[in-house]
Amino acid sequence: MSATYTCDKCGMSVNMTCATCDAPLENGTITTAAGVTVQVSNCPNGHGKVKSPLCCGQDMTCSI
Repeated sequence: MSATYTCDKCGMSVNMTCATCDAPLENGTITTAAGVTVQVSNCPNGHGKVKSPLCCGQDMTCSI
């Protein structure tokens, strides 16, 4: 199942896939060097990860 990000403010939702292999991205988190946890979407085939998208000036959220 791909990561579905939803805007808490307006309700818009997006599904994300990898442009390299077209696989649905999977929800995950990373921790920065400063100790901050950031929600990301990962390619299950190792092509990388992206930070959660923005909508209405704030990060969209994804239920894990």
